[in-house]
Amino acid sequence: MIGCRSMENNIVENWDSFLAPYEQAVEELKVKLKGIRKEYRDLNSHAPIEFITGRVKTKESILEKAEVRDIDLTRLEQDVQDIAGLRIMCQFVEDIHEVVKLLRARNDFEIIIERDYITNKKESGYRSYHMVIEYPVQRLFEEKKILVEIQIRTLAMNFWATIEHSLNYKYRGEYPEELHNRLIRAAEAAFRLDEEMSEIREEIKDAQHYFTGKKEDGR
Repeated sequence: MIGCRSMENNIVENWDSFLAPYEQAVEELKVKLKGIRKEYRDLNSHAPIEFITGRVKTKESILEKAEVRDIDLTRLEQDVQDIAGLRIMCQFVEDIHEVVKLLRARNDFEIIIERDYITNKKESGYRSYHMVIEYPVQRLFEEKKILVEIQIRTLAMNFWATIEHSLNYKYRGEYPEELHNRLIRAAEAAFRLDEEMSEIREEIKDAQHYFTGKKEDGR
């Protein structure tokens, strides 16, 4: 970390200014994705997007990643692809594929990378669908193209990934063998839950539609 800190002032003169376009990209994309969800609901149709979260990495997190992955600090914008990050949560695995289709059809950004960790899960058991997009942000004097990582996953996948991330931070990836095996079993259990929910998704959607109608009637 010392090497990174000694160079950071020479590379990034103003971190607030550096991160501002990323913050703008996250906020704009959240509004657009929430708009998609609202359109489905206005049509009284099942929305494949349950909810969206977003964040921008801190200066410390960016520098730590650059050091761990030996990224040249002059190439942060090109080589750190998740400075801006969005997570799209879905109820069903089928919703993930629907969201992917929706994003591929858009013309307000370009998809740079797609990584399907659902069909091809990671060794740890991690499942999610990742996209890296290039999103144009309109700044005061220029258009700036920002890389944004989008993760699309079910609620069960997100629960597992959140726990695994906390444990990975504690153990730095060097899990005790028993814990590692338990995490893999938990990942498979989460995926079996998703499979079971997919089997009865039509019944679930009907029930949710009925419940929403009752709420709107004030019952």
